[in-house]
Amino acid sequence: MAEVKLRGVKKSFDEVEVIHGVDLEIKDREFVVFVGPSGCGKSTLLRMIAGLEDITAGEIYIGDTYVNDLHPADRGAAMVFQSYALYPHMSVRENIGFGLKLNKVPKAEIQRKVAEAAKILKIEELLDRRPAQLSGGQRQRVAIGRTIVREPSVFLFDEPLSNLDAALRVQMRMELEKLHANLKTTMIYVTHDQVEAMTMADRIFILNDGYVEQVGTPLELYRKPANIFVAGFIGSPKMNFLSVKVLQIEGQQITLQLPGEDQMQLQRENINFKVGDTLTLGIRPEHFELEQTQGYSLSATVDIIERLGNETYIYANDANDNLLTIVGDGELDVSNKEKLKIHFTTDHCHLFGRDDQSIQ
Repeated sequence: MAEVKLRGVKKSFDEVEVIHGVDLEIKDREFVVFVGPSGCGKSTLLRMIAGLEDITAGEIYIGDTYVNDLHPADRGAAMVFQSYALYPHMSVRENIGFGLKLNKVPKAEIQRKVAEAAKILKIEELLDRRPAQLSGGQRQRVAIGRTIVREPSVFLFDEPLSNLDAALRVQMRMELEKLHANLKTTMIYVTHDQVEAMTMADRIFILNDGYVEQVGTPLELYRKPANIFVAGFIGSPKMNFLSVKVLQIEGQQITLQLPGEDQMQLQRENINFKVGDTLTLGIRPEHFELEQTQGYSLSATVDIIERLGNETYIYANDANDNLLTIVGDGELDVSNKEKLKIHFTTDHCHLFGRDDQSIQ
């Protein structure tokens, strides 16, 4: 069993606390992604699990083992770094098996494990090449193979695809998903790319400034973000945010003043605000429609148009000069400076209070 548990884990550098009492539990064989902006603490958290960074307070368990005081090599975890860190004078075969050789594993067993790892990663024909003869994706496979032969209980990935070009990143994402399915081990993956997180994870842990903002499946985070930070981080292009004023409250029905002259009604159970308060309305770009639908509308003026082939991104300014993003069809007939009516329904509206927390 390879559950990973963190209880009240903190990390400080001198007087500055960068990880603030994190509690989390990762299930056996789960693929979990830590995601967040640069500097949020996700790599530091991963390195503490690996034992490469001391913790200031708290407890870490891998399986049933308390690992705070264990050497990284004794934790049953293996890490794949952003840098491939391959020995240039060694062949692929020697690079993959080097750690086993240092641990004085019998030669025949090293050969067997290297062959098995190469088969899993589909690099059998590369075993006699040197790193300089490999592409970036092939080098990353070799780095992963070096961890596979150790047969760890937990794989730790620290932004392993960030050095690859866009097309190769997509391919390697699929390869890692297949690897997880084949090896049936726990994997923790760190990235700042929310697309990687959404496509790969069983569950996502969203970090911000050393705190875990929300945990959930990709669709849970997309459909029910806990606060404005999560709502703006998950989804591409990011969610639109509009300032709206509370005009009336009748039971669970709220009347809101939209930018311009329009008003709208929303149903919410947890009403902890009053008439006159300013709230934030969130609507994703893909939930705007340019054709008339039942619901509400905003007036906007087109500023920039980006045609991507299958989709068109429209950036437009509303009556209060908020910049809105609308995702439309690739063949959309729209021109710069055109006046638009943007339609939406309450089904896809998110409402956030003055504390930035979601109002359900």
